[in-house]
Amino acid sequence: MSAVESYHAGREDFAALLEESFASNDALEGSVIKGIVVAIEKDMAIIDVGLKTEGRVALKEFTGPGRDQEIKVGDEVEVYLDRIENALGEAVISRDKARREESWVKLEKAFEAREKVSGMIFNTVKGGYTVDLDGAVAFLPRSQVDIRPIRDVGPLMGQPQPFEILKMDRRRGNIVVSRRTVLEETRAEARSELVASLEEGQVIDGVVTIGQTVKVKIIKINQETHRISLGIKQLLADPWDGIAARYPVGARLKGRVTNITDYGAFVEVEPGIEGLIHVSEMSWTKKNVHPGKIVSTSQEVDVAILEVDQVKRRISLGLKQTLRNPWEVFAETHPSGSVVEGEVKNKTEFGLFLGLEGDIDGMIHLSDLDWNRPGEQVIEEYKKGDMLQAVVLDVDVEKERISLGLKQLGGDPFVDAGEFKKGQVVTCEVIEVKEAGLDVKIAGTDMTTFIKRAEIARERSEQRPERFAAGEKVDARVILFDKKARKIQVSIKALEMAEEKEAMAQYGSADSGASLGDILGAALKKANTEKK
Repeated sequence: MSAVESYHAGREDFAALLEESFASNDALEGSVIKGIVVAIEKDMAIIDVGLKTEGRVALKEFTGPGRDQEIKVGDEVEVYLDRIENALGEAVISRDKARREESWVKLEKAFEAREKVSGMIFNTVKGGYTVDLDGAVAFLPRSQVDIRPIRDVGPLMGQPQPFEILKMDRRRGNIVVSRRTVLEETRAEARSELVASLEEGQVIDGVVTIGQTVKVKIIKINQETHRISLGIKQLLADPWDGIAARYPVGARLKGRVTNITDYGAFVEVEPGIEGLIHVSEMSWTKKNVHPGKIVSTSQEVDVAILEVDQVKRRISLGLKQTLRNPWEVFAETHPSGSVVEGEVKNKTEFGLFLGLEGDIDGMIHLSDLDWNRPGEQVIEEYKKGDMLQAVVLDVDVEKERISLGLKQLGGDPFVDAGEFKKGQVVTCEVIEVKEAGLDVKIAGTDMTTFIKRAEIARERSEQRPERFAAGEKVDARVILFDKKARKIQVSIKALEMAEEKEAMAQYGSADSGASLGDILGAALKKANTEKK
């Protein structure tokens, strides 16, 4: 080979070697390589990575949450090669990216093996927190911080702790982790160990809400759910043993109201023993009110024992039984015939209700409003709020009823008027003229009655009420008197017919030849003579 040929062959070999070298360096881009710190200038580290130029890395990339690496000249470090050369002729390298690449490889292996990873919460973001997993940044949802919601994660910030990777997406650079699953797993393991060490019937110490230590008895252990049922009362004597002897029916005692419901109030009579005052046993007079209107929670009350059921562990209590029955008191202080005064509380189709002392009511029936007039008419004269006097007629304690009378305040006109005989002639005063007849009052009495249209004259043509006027006095004959039924009826027609019959008997008959006119004329003449 000639010298020229040898020269050209040498150049071609060198070019090939140089091209191979460049190709090899190009392959390093996008990978993690090692380098030596050759200088530190201000906040930058100058690193030789074996290329024709060095690269620069900010010193802050060597520090971060939970690490504070001090870099000095001569240290070997791993960096990520972005590009072999930039516009300034320097290698573009990064320590953060190198650490992130290393972390992703380790994290992917841990994710596949379902192993826990160590990390530190270092920032708060929308919906949760960011966690540093040795260079890789993961998202920790707020719901995955703890087993129970916590308000302040400050104490957890910057503290190395285990996490479980829930999801990874390298292409998008997303990692989601959970601290809660780690805690749940740890607690489940601890619970399994605890359950394995316990036995039913065992007595152990427990801590309640305010740090107080108490003795408890293990009632039941569910090995599948690890649920443990505990009891304190099982270590104490059953307060319901011998309850009937301690609380005989009729006994009175004091208790404290612990709870109020729509149907009554619960009262604690001793620790661990509560009885119920049913709403029907709370008041003699307040029948349709809520129990909370009568008693209040924590109030101390006097109660009476009504019933004790040891098997069902129930005690029935009464509040009203500690007070006297107001109807009994009223019956003792207001015997029949006594006069009371009260306010009209209500008007019904049956009569008037008066409010009486003791917060009870008495009723004046329609039939006891007036001796002569219909009750339906008389009741319209009264209204709620009127103050009335009335006579006590009857008190039924068992049925809680008091019967009162208004008309009994005055004398009974049927009693005061004495006896009337059928056929007796009475003088009546016209009270009111009606189309159907006359309302009249019997003179000398307070008795009133009604003379029907057919009874005001013998002749049909004279049976006209308008012939009479209010205040006019007329004579009539008693045709009915029933003192027991309180009825009296009089008739002008009956009196006319009786007088005619009497005249016929005294002065002749149709057989004597005398006319009816002659007979009546003679009778009238005799009557006028006797008056003179």
